[in-house]
Amino acid sequence: MTCLHGGGTAHAQDQQDSHRGGTLRLTSRASAGTLDPQIDYATMYMQLFNVVYDGLLNFRKAQGPAGSELVPDLAESLPETPDGGKTWIFTLRRGVRFSDGREVGLDDVVASLRRIFIVGSPTAGSFYGGIIGSDDCMRDPAHCTLADGVQTDPATRRITIRLKEPDAEFPQKIAFPHASILPADTPLHDVGNSPIPGTGPYHIVAYDPQQHMQLARNPYFHAWNNDAQPDGYVDAISYDFGLSDEDGVTAVENGQYDWAFGNKPLDRLGELGARYTAQVHVQPLYGLYFLPMNVNLPPFNNLKARQAVNYALDRRAMSILAGGSALGTPLCSMVPPGLLPNDGQCAYTRDASPGHPAPAWRGPDLERARQLVRESGTAGQDVTLVVAANAVDMSMGTYVRGMLQAIGYNAHVRSVSQTIHSTYIENTDNHVQISLREWYADYPSPSNFLDTLFGCENFHPHSDSSINISGFCNAQVQQVMDRARATVDPDAARALWMQANDLITQQSPGVPVIHMNYVDLVSKRLGNYFYTTLYHMIFSQVWVQ
Repeated sequence: MTCLHGGGTAHAQDQQDSHRGGTLRLTSRASAGTLDPQIDYATMYMQLFNVVYDGLLNFRKAQGPAGSELVPDLAESLPETPDGGKTWIFTLRRGVRFSDGREVGLDDVVASLRRIFIVGSPTAGSFYGGIIGSDDCMRDPAHCTLADGVQTDPATRRITIRLKEPDAEFPQKIAFPHASILPADTPLHDVGNSPIPGTGPYHIVAYDPQQHMQLARNPYFHAWNNDAQPDGYVDAISYDFGLSDEDGVTAVENGQYDWAFGNKPLDRLGELGARYTAQVHVQPLYGLYFLPMNVNLPPFNNLKARQAVNYALDRRAMSILAGGSALGTPLCSMVPPGLLPNDGQCAYTRDASPGHPAPAWRGPDLERARQLVRESGTAGQDVTLVVAANAVDMSMGTYVRGMLQAIGYNAHVRSVSQTIHSTYIENTDNHVQISLREWYADYPSPSNFLDTLFGCENFHPHSDSSINISGFCNAQVQQVMDRARATVDPDAARALWMQANDLITQQSPGVPVIHMNYVDLVSKRLGNYFYTTLYHMIFSQVWVQ
């Protein structure tokens, strides 16, 4: 089928008009929490926010590699940087309106950037902490101004953002949904279940996190740049919550829904491949499963205990539980393939070590793992693994519990609702020792995995927004990552990220498990299936018959 990539041609317009209308019906096991686009960090709602909100920049809505390219969105063009990445200058587009009819202005941009720090966005430190004045904002959010870091010129509609150090990836961070431009009078707290006006082709009109979400067309939307935010095909999007993973698959097969969020249960994959081939799409991801281990709690405050788990994990077994080799492949690095050289190299496998890695994963080394547990003095301790309450994660969790018992721990597994799983394992008050977590790139860079998940600035005790779940903060590692972020030359930056990856591998705050592909199942009536690596199926670009 033909895909709409923007451009405004007569053919594209004819296609848009002929398939316009209807309601796209989505389902998920559970909702993903708050509707606040500057706070929610769940893949499920990032996918949704992508058609509700806009930033100054966006990633091109195009399939394949082009979907990782930056394009101007609420800004008229890509930013200028007169000093090699320390200053970024944008010009705000005219005539764009929020879904409540108000035109987007410079005050909205400044207020939105300040709000990132005031509401404690999960990426405030890692993505936007380089803005001058951000340190004061994080120490005293109530008095955050960013006066020296974000400046505007009403005559030219220019926005100048000044950083403490060069950051070659700052434009990608500005394109991330946490930097969505919201009305200046948006409440300075988590809005919870109350939708905020946006600028995208759809707006949220109703939300009950226990049951349902409804989106309708934004009556004030017009396509100012089809590459960034094209108009949508469907008139409405209906999102129901509550069906199990199994029931969600059945409902899509039966045509009751058009699409179901989440990994498909292992016992259904054969059926999907045999009977629903035309409705199944297997897609690549910059994503992985990993086991973050709390370096501040026993037994994983001991390096040997953490390394033991890394040696003991049977990554091939985990691949099978995820759906087989087509959907999950063993992973030995916290950076998925395609972002750093030496893909596949493995430190924690038979006949290998961090100092002498193997060229590929060779299988688990249980004897070495047991020896490390004994040497660590942690044998026999209680360990509880926390997983999300869905079929795939619970199956993986059951396996990991058995593995932990096999190397000498008294292991348990606890499942929590998918709705609260992320916030639960991130909050130190819950004393989570080890958990199973999926992670997807916010944009294609090693920093999304290394700095985001293990950077000191992302560890926030007593907070639901502490994406450094391990609580790992190492001065040497942080120094290398800071240098990498400030390095504009791509080759030099890549070498520094490789160094940081090696150091993190040695310290083992998390266990890389598998690199994933994603299985999408759609209804027979859904057409123009449209997928990007970063945001998965794009709801605005599919149609329903």
